[in-house]
Amino acid sequence: MPDRYTYLLVDIVCIIFPFACSFHPKINFHRQWRFFALPCVVTALFFLVWDALFARAGIWSFNPRYVVGLRLAGLPLEEYLFFFCIPYACVFTYYCVAKFIDLSRFQRTTTIFSYSLVAALLILALLFPSLLYTSITFLLLSVFLYFTVMRKHTFLPSFFAAFLIILLPFFISNGILTGTGLPEPVVMYNNHYNSGIRLLTIPVEDTFYGMLLMLMNVIGFNYLSGRASQ
Repeated sequence: MPDRYTYLLVDIVCIIFPFACSFHPKINFHRQWRFFALPCVVTALFFLVWDALFARAGIWSFNPRYVVGLRLAGLPLEEYLFFFCIPYACVFTYYCVAKFIDLSRFQRTTTIFSYSLVAALLILALLFPSLLYTSITFLLLSVFLYFTVMRKHTFLPSFFAAFLIILLPFFISNGILTGTGLPEPVVMYNNHYNSGIRLLTIPVEDTFYGMLLMLMNVIGFNYLSGRASQ
């Protein structure tokens, strides 16, 4: 396979299993697509603007060797697909966890953990303002998570459980994008703007970036599905 299809293949592999399972009669996630679509588009626009600004500032870039070459606003086509494929897999996983596993007994524990995470992220964001990827990611996640807890949303136990489940495929897919098993990374990071801490080849910030991406999609999904049920 030519190298230029690498990022595209990662996108496809990330969504193919959740998409196929969406039609399983015990899951029927395809019936929830109307609640997923709008939050996904809104969140994608937010992240794409963020991505484009960071790419223009030289905080990260995309290796032309591993993309098909179609670009819009400086971002490759695969990056646009990323913000549909990954949220789909994340929301599908969350939906299955919430549907089949009762985690309500962990509500108090999750609240305490969430506040602790908010405090830690906020402190780190304020301590390292020049590390723009680190500080902005941590700040945004702390703000979104704080207001989620403050509004007493009950989905957080299922959210964190789903996030733990997707960490394995996350490390595989993001590992490939950051250079695991490849001669060069697909996404190249300027270490002047991050902590320099890596989980194998993955910047530690990517984990929290992914959590923010998932949280924003799940918030929107729950809001629309909740309104429909009322």
